[in-house]
Amino acid sequence: MNYTAFDLAAVGSALSVARSTPAADVPIGAVVLSASGAVIASAVNERELSHDPTAHAEVLALRRAGAAFGSWQLAGCTLAVTLEPCTMCAGAAVLARVERVVFGAWDAKAGAVGSLWDVVRDRRLNHRPEVVGGVRAEECAALLDAFFAARRVL
Repeated sequence: MNYTAFDLAAVGSALSVARSTPAADVPIGAVVLSASGAVIASAVNERELSHDPTAHAEVLALRRAGAAFGSWQLAGCTLAVTLEPCTMCAGAAVLARVERVVFGAWDAKAGAVGSLWDVVRDRRLNHRPEVVGGVRAEECAALLDAFFAARRVL
């Protein structure tokens, strides 16, 4: 698939953020970008750091973007993340009214943006963001594979 320069750069930003994840947490990065491509907010997984099961990178980035934007409605924004969002994060993207969800690696075990479920395109919902998946998928998957390989050695 041919991806736009915007999408490649967006996932590249999410990858850069993911690389700064504290060692105990799964290295997933998320960024919220304006329509012009400016990063409004970013986050990494902080579940282990904060002892919070909802501290996924996407949720934290959406919260920070809402604070920066001055509104929970992030119309016109793109959520870019290194791994396909789970059901919670997909639901948060819908509730935040993001225009687009762009992600890297597919998640066959918990993905809710096309793999296991497709929460964001459910016709019963009042908002359905555009989805672009598989952007820089190999790079995103390699980051996760390295993390889990190191954990198995321990």
